[in-house]
Amino acid sequence: MTQKPRGSIRFWLLALLIPGIITLLLIDSWNDYDALKAVTEEVYDSALLEPAKVLETSVEFNPDGTLRIDPPFYAQVMLESRAGNRKYFRVEEVAPLALSLAGAPARQLKGNTLLGMHGLPRPEALADNEGMPVFYNAMYRNDEVRMVALWRDLHYEGVHRQVIVLVGESIDMRLRTQQEAWRLGLFRDGRMLILAVLLVWFSVEWALRPLSELRREIKARAVDNLMPLDADQVPHEVVPLVKAVNHHIDLYRRVLDKQAQFLADASHQLRTPLAIMRTQAQYAKREPDIDRMRETLGAIIAQLGRTSRLTEQLLSLAHASRNDMAPQARVDLNALAREVVLQYLPLARERHQDLGWVDDGGDADGQDGAQAWVLGSDAELHESIANLVHNAINHAGEGCTITVSAGVAQDQAWVSVCDNGVGLDPSLRESVFMRFDRGGSARKGMRGGGSGLGLAIALAYAERNRGTIVLQDGDPCPGGGVGLCATLKLPRYTG
Repeated sequence: MTQKPRGSIRFWLLALLIPGIITLLLIDSWNDYDALKAVTEEVYDSALLEPAKVLETSVEFNPDGTLRIDPPFYAQVMLESRAGNRKYFRVEEVAPLALSLAGAPARQLKGNTLLGMHGLPRPEALADNEGMPVFYNAMYRNDEVRMVALWRDLHYEGVHRQVIVLVGESIDMRLRTQQEAWRLGLFRDGRMLILAVLLVWFSVEWALRPLSELRREIKARAVDNLMPLDADQVPHEVVPLVKAVNHHIDLYRRVLDKQAQFLADASHQLRTPLAIMRTQAQYAKREPDIDRMRETLGAIIAQLGRTSRLTEQLLSLAHASRNDMAPQARVDLNALAREVVLQYLPLARERHQDLGWVDDGGDADGQDGAQAWVLGSDAELHESIANLVHNAINHAGEGCTITVSAGVAQDQAWVSVCDNGVGLDPSLRESVFMRFDRGGSARKGMRGGGSGLGLAIALAYAERNRGTIVLQDGDPCPGGGVGLCATLKLPRYTG
């Protein structure tokens, strides 16, 4: 069985919400960092491209066809190195001329330096169009630099020249800018995280406050206070929970009411025979005649027998009303019914009743009857059938016939106890399963009228084994009318 998570609602809400908020903030911070890095790179690359463009436009022809560079003053200012921002530049003439510099492998070209530092690294390939920049990272004099490369074709009176302009700067400044922005972003997101956690915490506390008040109200209640909880004072989402608690309280109240009624009925049933025996004992104590004293003692013994039977039935009913399940095993209802019949034969003969048993095929012997297997408790099913048979013996009347049979029908196995006695009015057949109900005045006067617990015990044990009991018309009565037939039905076991 999968174990369900346990813990307070507050814990699970915070455990779900806070990690989600942290994850969202981390993702958002990372996206901000990527966007900031892209913007920083773009800004610094644009600043790096500007002096490269100025140098490119500063290359001119001399009258003799050679090249010269006359950069303006502001270009020199832009190319000056500062603390943390070292600048590098170079303008070189390609010699010998290449057929085309568009997309040419720059590192394989040879040339002469017109201006700037020697050895500046070139890109893998030049741009496809003249004047278009190529940005790349490289190492120069143990300094990681960001470079931009441009190329240009120059023509003057039939003279053709090719130049490459390289400008670079150390990446220290842009890295510090990105790191500072990252620190500021983390600080900002940290404040947002703390604020979000506090908001979630206070929101959860506020949302669960009605539940806390509900808990305090329940704890402050007296143990016998079973009034329903007020569902109007809790949030809408908690109303189903309160209704479920109220439903459970109502069921518990009904159980207590049934227990109280049972105790009252049991006390009443026990009080009467105890009062009778007390009166009989007092009479026997005063009686000087030995024969009459013995007669009174015999009546007391008979009354003790009935009281003992009532006590045993009360214990059986209490056991049958428990929620725990008895050990389950395969049980043959045919064999069980035959065993009960043999057990009650002496009592039936004492009442001048014909108690018999037949299987589903009508074999009065019962030796070759079909087996009716069910899955249940042997002792409980025996008790259920025994109560049905005992009820028939008590209420059918002297000289009647009682037939017990068992069999199977489709997915059910059954045991029926049918008699041709006084029967039971159909309107009373549901009420006789109530405790201490004897089925009306027509049956209360019968010999051995009983306590009214037999059918209640039989039904309780049947339901504990996933079965039920149905009351129907029995066999025709010689004096007219029909008797009663009680049938125990259980799910058939086919395993």
